[in-house]
Amino acid sequence: MSLVIYTKPGCPYCEQARVHYREKGIDFEEYDAQNDNERQREMLDLSGGNPTVPCFAKNGVYIGSGWGDPPRG
Repeated sequence: MSLVIYTKPGCPYCEQARVHYREKGIDFEEYDAQNDNERQREMLDLSGGNPTVPCFAKNGVYIGSGWGDPPRG
């Protein structure tokens, strides 16, 4: 499984997602969607234009945005 998390600096929901996956022992790649324009375009293409972070993609397929119940971000 290849999990990618698009984040932005200082986002508390992004930090909660990172902690969750680390505690579960799930490896992931993290990309800064705020300061890296290429990654931001990639995230927006995957999410259908949804700018909410954290944004998750698994094996190149968008699986959702936001964190918590209900998702926030």
